[in-house]
Amino acid sequence: MASRGVPDRPRAIALAGPTASGKTAAALAVAREHDAEIVSVDSALVYRGMDIGTAKPSADELAAVPHHLIDVRDPSQAYSAAEFAADAHRLVQEINARGKLALLAGGTMLYFKAWYEGLDAMPPADPAIRAEIEAEAAGLGWPSMHAQLAQVDPATAARLAPADSQRLQRALEVYRATGQPLSSFHGQRSTPVNDTPLFSLEPQDRAWLHDRIAQRFDAMLAAGFLEEVQALRERGDLTAQLPSMRCVGYRQAWELLDEHEASGDVHPFPMHLLRERGIAATRQLAKRQLTWLRGMPQRRVIACDGPDALEHLLQAVREAMP
Repeated sequence: MASRGVPDRPRAIALAGPTASGKTAAALAVAREHDAEIVSVDSALVYRGMDIGTAKPSADELAAVPHHLIDVRDPSQAYSAAEFAADAHRLVQEINARGKLALLAGGTMLYFKAWYEGLDAMPPADPAIRAEIEAEAAGLGWPSMHAQLAQVDPATAARLAPADSQRLQRALEVYRATGQPLSSFHGQRSTPVNDTPLFSLEPQDRAWLHDRIAQRFDAMLAAGFLEEVQALRERGDLTAQLPSMRCVGYRQAWELLDEHEASGDVHPFPMHLLRERGIAATRQLAKRQLTWLRGMPQRRVIACDGPDALEHLLQAVREAMP
């Protein structure tokens, strides 16, 4: 890692881990000890009004240590990994200029990939073209749109299913916006940052994590998670296809509310199904996160379910500091 005397190298450390592994408390402890500012690496925390279902840090926690990239988007807007990478680079430089350490903390592994490996230099989203494609698909069907893609970008079409509307839409959008196939942008990568020490909170016993996921989802339900989703639906400008509403928990709640309304609301809302589906989806998310982390050999693993896990993390960070 670069020393304090090298201004063009980011002075940062990273803390990753699956959902419910204790990252919020751990990040606060590291930040306090090292006078750090936290840069959130979480694709759900960027959205305003999505507080309960994202386990967003409390007002007291946000006030205790400076946080960045939380509440920076309305749920109607998208926020990409490329935007994260650009924002994170800028923020780390600004934090370093204040003489502080930047702590990149969260569980969105694609964002960590963007930080460590760079990203394909994709063009930004174009809402007008996207709306045009959605209108065409509504009339022709996504298999027909897949056939269109096969004519202009056979390489991308070959790896996408005809029903994969989200990725088909993006591939067609890129072609119509640039005249180039999506596949042509692969390999045009942004500059990666490979020297940031990475600490990873990972459980030795998966059952420990499953118990914490269930406990946290129950706490979210008790805190009014369903009411939070209902309030978002009542805005009228959000749909189930938006990235914000595809976040774990929100997606399951939205689908169940759709099902409940379609049934005529003759039965009480099935909270047991929301709990069951939400916990199952969160477990799947944690499994994917752990798979990503195993592919990052540079990480220093801290057993988050072990005794004195926080002290082990703090000691590991101390040893990594210049």
